[in-house]
Amino acid sequence: MKKNKEEKKEQQEKRRKKKKKKKKGEREKKMKQKKKKKKKRKEKERKKKKEKKKRKKKKRKKKEKKRKKKKERKKKKKKKEKKKKKKKEKKQS
Repeated sequence: MKKNKEEKKEQQEKRRKKKKKKKKGEREKKMKQKKKKKKKRKEKERKKKKEKKKRKKKKRKKKEKKRKKKKERKKKKKKKEKKKKKKKEKKQS
């Protein structure tokens, strides 16, 4: 009887340890998965930021080009008007 009780206790202890080990393993697995997910998310965010920067740069370049064109057109217009004025003055004199 006493032996039986001891055996039962030992088996319970073994089962408890096994359960604990299993739980620990599962917890570690979950943690690993969490870390993986975090890494993936960070990677995604980094990619998004890079893409945004690229887009911004492109936009800036486009704006710069537009501004340059506008400036050129203004310059040409001024030159034309100056020529016209000169012609007019020449005609008058």
